[in-house]
Amino acid sequence: MLHTFTVPSPERTVRKTVLASLLVIVAACTGQNAADETPAENRPYDVVITNGRVVDGTGSAWFWGDIAIADGRIARIAPKGVLTSAPATRRIDANGMVVAPGFIDIQAQSYDNFMTGDGKALSMVTQGITTAILGEGDTPAPANESTMALVTDTAMKRLAPQFTGANGFAKWIDFMVGRGLSQNVGSFVGSGTVRAYAKGAASTPYTKAERDTSDSVIKRAMEDGAFGVASALMYPPDNYNTTDDLIASAKAMSPFGGLYITHMRNEGDHFTEAVDEAIRIGKEGGVPTEIYHLKAAGMQNWAKIPAVVAKIDSARAAGQDVQADMYLYIAGGNSFSACIAPQYSADGKLLVNIKNPALREQIKADLKREIPGFENSCREAPHNVMVVGFTKPELLQYEGKRLDEIATAMGKDWTDVIIDLNVAEEGRLGEILFRMSEDNVKRQIALPWMKFATDAGATDPSFASKGMVHPRTYGNFARLFGKYVQVDKVITLEEAVRKSSAAVATRLSINDRGVLKSGMRADVIIFDPAKFVDKATFEKPHQLSEGMQFVLVNGVEVLKDGVHTGAKPGVAVRGPGWVAH
Repeated sequence: MLHTFTVPSPERTVRKTVLASLLVIVAACTGQNAADETPAENRPYDVVITNGRVVDGTGSAWFWGDIAIADGRIARIAPKGVLTSAPATRRIDANGMVVAPGFIDIQAQSYDNFMTGDGKALSMVTQGITTAILGEGDTPAPANESTMALVTDTAMKRLAPQFTGANGFAKWIDFMVGRGLSQNVGSFVGSGTVRAYAKGAASTPYTKAERDTSDSVIKRAMEDGAFGVASALMYPPDNYNTTDDLIASAKAMSPFGGLYITHMRNEGDHFTEAVDEAIRIGKEGGVPTEIYHLKAAGMQNWAKIPAVVAKIDSARAAGQDVQADMYLYIAGGNSFSACIAPQYSADGKLLVNIKNPALREQIKADLKREIPGFENSCREAPHNVMVVGFTKPELLQYEGKRLDEIATAMGKDWTDVIIDLNVAEEGRLGEILFRMSEDNVKRQIALPWMKFATDAGATDPSFASKGMVHPRTYGNFARLFGKYVQVDKVITLEEAVRKSSAAVATRLSINDRGVLKSGMRADVIIFDPAKFVDKATFEKPHQLSEGMQFVLVNGVEVLKDGVHTGAKPGVAVRGPGWVAH
């Protein structure tokens, strides 16, 4: 569109000034915010949404309303019918559906989609997720020779040099946004990456010089926009970090308003001790603590949830900010190689060690015994382990099979199967672990400090031939509303929206998203609560959720009538320590 500009005459300038003053006075008298008026120069709104059941994200009861959007922000929220005749480039009749703020996924894993894929995040936007927060354990940035030596994926290895040097973390975020994304993106800096930057994959204690390096890495990442430090203490090299190491990392980010968020060291037999460690790190490090995917794994541990909730409530009552998030399934998922004791991954030599015949019997013995400080999810019950992600043609027959079933079919002990399959697929297999209680899922959903996350990477059904994924990849947030709001009535609609949007924005100090309010960024979703359901299952996971009709990211339609538009209006979201470069 061609714009022409003229210099106004003095008389016209005076008239406009007087008129603007009168408008402010009228707005004050009527209670209408002047910022709620139509866009500058009386041009039409970009979008007007009418006839919606507005659930604004604050937890307040829904109300009938209209919403106007201009320049990527919410320009006005008005009672139903008020904006019916307001000029607009695009009008959407919500027709009684819910209009809510876009969801924020505090534990996204969409590295592939954002860095080498199409950036459309189809499996996520069809759940209403408008912002993805990365960072658990390992991040592609900041990078140096030590971190790059641990990268095994060819495409990622090729990209890594771009994220070296000063502001490497910021370069990575800008790289993803520059490719074009349908979601907004932000990230924590991975605790494993911080360690690898200073020490590589060594399991030895920090030297003073290495600690200084790690602290500097954290400080630079915080100024580059990281939300804090995110640990994943089940996986090397992060699980080589001691409690004191993590307290030191927390102290390094504390002046920048950072959050310590953690996949704890243990979610099974030492669940309560792991929670104690997480709370201690936050307290002594002087930062808030967030626990990723809180759960009691293993039937023998299900009864520990009340005690853990009491620990968190007690810490909060004493003035310490401790919260958690969760996914909405009785099964988790991680790397199949995570069952192998961490000492065999030291110095990046996992494949070398599991290929070594001299170590085989010891590795097998370690798979069957309890090792202090290490949670082996396979030892508890091989039948609870579903193996996914096969690429070798001769092994595709085992896709989605349980570990004990594969062992029977191969005529081997399950410990041999773990070693042999990890060798054959070079440690790149995944596992889905059926270890949680449905009753605990429901209890946790209702907790006031609980939030929700996918712990999954964006994909779409066209990738079904590449292997199975956890159904949370397609259905986590839809499951919240379809099952736990509509059917089981564990939580109200308004509270489910709050915990999926404003609660996460507040946690991350994202001050311009998460609620529907004039001036806020226009991340807006429209869905039919009676039809918003997950379709993905463990057996057939590559199925999009249904019922999400419209998704707007920064005021631009990404989903229209349930179909992706191809638009990629996502931008970077950054933590409170960010310094513009």
